[in-house]
Amino acid sequence: MSKPPPSLAGQWALVTGAGVRIGAAIARSLHAAGAGVAVHYRRSAAPAEALVTELNAARSGSAFAVQAELLDTARLPALVERVLDGAGRLDILVNNASSFYPTPLGEITEAQWNDLMGTNLKAPLFLAQAAADELRARRGNIVNIVDIHASRPLRQHLVYGPAKAGLAMLTRSLARDLAPEVRVNGVSPGAILWPEDGWSEKARASVLRQVPLGRVGDPEDIAGCVLYLVRDATYVTGQIIAVDGGRSIGW
Repeated sequence: MSKPPPSLAGQWALVTGAGVRIGAAIARSLHAAGAGVAVHYRRSAAPAEALVTELNAARSGSAFAVQAELLDTARLPALVERVLDGAGRLDILVNNASSFYPTPLGEITEAQWNDLMGTNLKAPLFLAQAAADELRARRGNIVNIVDIHASRPLRQHLVYGPAKAGLAMLTRSLARDLAPEVRVNGVSPGAILWPEDGWSEKARASVLRQVPLGRVGDPEDIAGCVLYLVRDATYVTGQIIAVDGGRSIGW
């Protein structure tokens, strides 16, 4: 007889960019497994508060929202302190928040560089640094949401791709430096949700032709992998799992 999966009851997670899309799915998945969740947002206050209400309706006192501008790295220790004030502990950090948009050669600005590198690489580093002592004390977990384009370039995304490549290396570096107390892993989504600014039907069809499973994934596919890494993969660290319908094996 197989054993039931362990519960995350008593543990608390901070999920960045958790108000909408993949971040919200991750928050729901960890919460359903028993964890309390600090729902971080930057501008999506209404969705974040709605998610907190939903989670607290399922289990009272199990979620709260925290607003922060992650690019303001000097204030990230204060963000961790706010989570500790609200939860009393921090066991799981999920660096999900991300900026994503094209930067064609010849049109790239320093502001775009600072934004894309800041949200996708700089903020995860400095947030992990701010949380490191608490995560060590709790023998906790960090999961970084990377991207399959960290290793396979996406045309006209000359800043985003290198930023995610840096996040992949940061994941492995943190895994080495925070071991043995903290496990650090990554999840690399493929075609899960189309960009919010929309893609043409032609562009979407082109992507789907590159996916062996022939369809886009769901945010819950990413959330399930995060849950696996946090709860079940007790002998896994420094790994990055592609959740992409097989796209990264040969497009």
